[in-house]
Amino acid sequence: MAISWKTNWIFFPKSDAPPPLILEVVNVFKNVEEEIEERFDETVSDTVLSILRPGLEKIGFLVESGKKADCKIQVPVLYGMNGKVEKAFDADAWHTEGKIVLEVEAGRGYLNNQFLKDLFEACMMHDIEYCAIAVRNLYIKNRDFEKVVSFFDTLYASARLKLPLKGVLIIGYSRDSY
Repeated sequence: MAISWKTNWIFFPKSDAPPPLILEVVNVFKNVEEEIEERFDETVSDTVLSILRPGLEKIGFLVESGKKADCKIQVPVLYGMNGKVEKAFDADAWHTEGKIVLEVEAGRGYLNNQFLKDLFEACMMHDIEYCAIAVRNLYIKNRDFEKVVSFFDTLYASARLKLPLKGVLIIGYSRDSY
């Protein structure tokens, strides 16, 4: 797989063309490649999300603005008595009309299997059809983007597990080498 330090992406299932809003998400990443690269040494998911925030908001996403409860984006999972949200999961960004959640990971994207948690939570969220997960192209000499893509290649090729999503976007960002 040929990747660069710039934005890499793939949409699953590979038999479907990505919807226009998915391509807009990719373009948000592409538009800030240089800024993410300039801040490579401090690149944690919160830094990347803060760089992406203006572009994501411009295309209609609600974006987490901090770690306090009132800054988080909560997507409903379960409803209880009188229709009150009983369980919700936090998302880095949520496009309510496009039914897309976006999770931006940095160091623990692959090594700690955070991408699997992100996928699980997206599958449980109410009225979500697309999950976008961004990981670094390279983290501590591990090719996180390639490894996550390989996982999804296997998941979709085996057809043993059916996801309740119309599609999954995997984005690789930042440099490919140290």
